Amino acid sequence: MPCGQPGSGAAPALYVVGVDVGSTAVKCHVYDRAAAVRGSSCRKVESLYPRPGWVELDPEVLWSQFVGVIKEAVQAAGLHMRQVAALGISTQRSTFITWHKRTGKPFHNFISWQDVRSAELVNSWNRSLLLKVIHVIFTVLHFFTGNDRYLAPSFLTFSTQQTSMKLSWVFKNIPEADEAAKKNNCCFGTVDTWLLYRLTKGSVFATDYSNASSTGVFEPFTKCWNPTLCNLLSIPMSIYPPVKDTSFNFGSADPEIFGVPIPIMALVADQQSAMFGECCFQPGDVKLTMGTGGFWNVNTGGSLFASHRGLYPLIGWKIGEEVVYLTEGSVSNIGTTIKWAQDINLFTNVDETAKMARSIVDSQGVCFVPGFQASANNSYLCASFMGLKPTTTRNHLVRAILESVAFRNKQLFDIIVKKVRIPLQTVRADGGVSNNSFVMQMTSDLINKKIEKPSNTDMSSLGAAFLAGLASGLWTDKEQLKNLRRIEAVFEPQKDVKEYKPAMDTWMQAVKCSLHW
Repeated sequence: MPCGQPGSGAAPALYVVGVDVGSTAVKCHVYDRAAAVRGSSCRKVESLYPRPGWVELDPEVLWSQFVGVIKEAVQAAGLHMRQVAALGISTQRSTFITWHKRTGKPFHNFISWQDVRSAELVNSWNRSLLLKVIHVIFTVLHFFTGNDRYLAPSFLTFSTQQTSMKLSWVFKNIPEADEAAKKNNCCFGTVDTWLLYRLTKGSVFATDYSNASSTGVFEPFTKCWNPTLCNLLSIPMSIYPPVKDTSFNFGSADPEIFGVPIPIMALVADQQSAMFGECCFQPGDVKLTMGTGGFWNVNTGGSLFASHRGLYPLIGWKIGEEVVYLTEGSVSNIGTTIKWAQDINLFTNVDETAKMARSIVDSQGVCFVPGFQASANNSYLCASFMGLKPTTTRNHLVRAILESVAFRNKQLFDIIVKKVRIPLQTVRADGGVSNNSFVMQMTSDLINKKIEKPSNTDMSSLGAAFLAGLASGLWTDKEQLKNLRRIEAVFEPQKDVKEYKPAMDTWMQAVKCSLHW
């Protein structure tokens, strides 16, 4: 199902392929030296829901889609596979699989980052006396040493989004995986590791620093898999892959797959990849991705900020000796909420939502509360509409949904300003929801910052291509990449934030009413 038009024909030049394996789609773009898209393809990711709260992906289906979009995109560009200089792979984070080291056979489907099967385990740990003891010990260590690496464990809490708890669930509930792990025959991999393993016919088992740091099992301060956490949860250290640079020669795809051995030159987690694609290379650069969820990332350079409630540190990328750290905050259910609204016929085309929201002066007191908030990952928060009246129309409902996105952006931005001790620069937005001018303008007003939107919002694909192109020599340095950026729109504050205060106060009250459902 091609998403782009075929190119004008093959040319005697080198190209780079960027693939983004996201939560809702697998997208592939073929880029030339000017970072222009020559051919594209995308396929919808079909999630599986075998039980309430379980979210899985079939590894064979995902593999077939991955290979398919690459072949389709190269064909759409009018190119031959031998003209591809490098392949860069961006993937959704924390979704993982385990498989047998000798046979390569998976013990289960991919368990998605959205999966909440570990909820009981999470709640049990968060109530445990042992966790309280850990909090006390690390609070004391932080007090006496002042070392920020002890700050995060001092208020450590587990959540269902973390890989660690779901991995612990696997070894408690899948005997074959547990037995193989005891014999050092079990491999753990996020989506990037599995695809690399399959591309190389099992000869390369590795991940990169951005994907590793996104699991919650990798310690960003020491840049190693966390043995303390693994011992605490009885997870064997032998299952983890070696961690390599983000822009790196990982080997080549087996020639049987594409007809030629395409070099695999980058593995990168999707949000970090979008950050790189936006050219947020300097400390203080900010990236806002609004896709399935919402992610705010701040480049903190060589400084690693410890976790604070609502924010967490990540490795953005590692290239040679350069290690760039990020601070991230996230909210769930942005794109998914808009898709749900479309599914229940609040609108027919997502492009019309901004016009619907602007067709009325306000939401008439109607508030939409999404499933999760920036300030608390509360699984008992009830998604709901509040303030409905006989005069409420579809336009009011749509506006309330879009306003909730902007309000949550404001919440998270305020936390970032308070906790990140780096002057923030221009915000650069991407993701499907960044195409909504109402959300973009309202967010700009609320945070009182200029927001740039690129002409191509598939930044994760572009970031992976940039990283692969640097490793292959297609591009020479980051300065060259900056010159390739194309900005489609700039949103500057037009209203004083005080004008939104009554509506946001009402929305905050609605959120409180929805807690502990």
